[in-house]
Amino acid sequence: MIDHAHDLASVRDATERLLTAVAELDNASVTQSSRLPGWSRGHVLAHLARNADALVNVLQGRPMYVDATLRDADIERDAPRALHVQLADLRDSAARFQEAGAAPADWSRTVELRNGVTDSAARVPFRRWAEVELHHVDLGIGYELEDLPKEFVVREIDFLTERFGGHTDVPPTRLTDGTRAWRTGQEADSPEVTVTGSGADLLGWLAGRRDGSPLTVDGGPLPALPPL
Repeated sequence: MIDHAHDLASVRDATERLLTAVAELDNASVTQSSRLPGWSRGHVLAHLARNADALVNVLQGRPMYVDATLRDADIERDAPRALHVQLADLRDSAARFQEAGAAPADWSRTVELRNGVTDSAARVPFRRWAEVELHHVDLGIGYELEDLPKEFVVREIDFLTERFGGHTDVPPTRLTDGTRAWRTGQEADSPEVTVTGSGADLLGWLAGRRDGSPLTVDGGPLPALPPL
């Protein structure tokens, strides 16, 4: 069972870590490249703020984004802002998300996200948690996949292996960190490929943040994953 209240608290903690780290930057640092191709750190920060507002829309029954063009335009508009403006927007948008999450609601209801994707309302706080944690890493300011909370790493691997489960372009694959194991890709009685590595490296590969080179692969080459 998903504990949305627990995940809301985890979002709050992750956001505080992010805000504390970003407050150590300066205006020049915000304009420098992030680890995401074509995006500065300002783009990442702007996206995080707008994503919080978009998920408020989801929780309150409105479209997540009016359309993809406006979403991208909002990020481009907000990316060049000074550090103090970025920080204020991150704080304020995070507070709006927490407020929406605290409102009485039917957390078992189905909500619609981008591109027609649907999910349980109860999983929205975890989706926000993933945005904050992974984009904190994407800023390239000293927070790495190895620094992520262990609970988050396991649950995000759960989420991503489920997402790629049944995908016809991914062979039947078993992933293991030596303690836990996951299955993804095409359905089969037994996996064709076994991928072994640390939780951080498995997550990095699944989330498109690492190329998978530290992983050990048996039964074939490392599968190519579809874009997220």
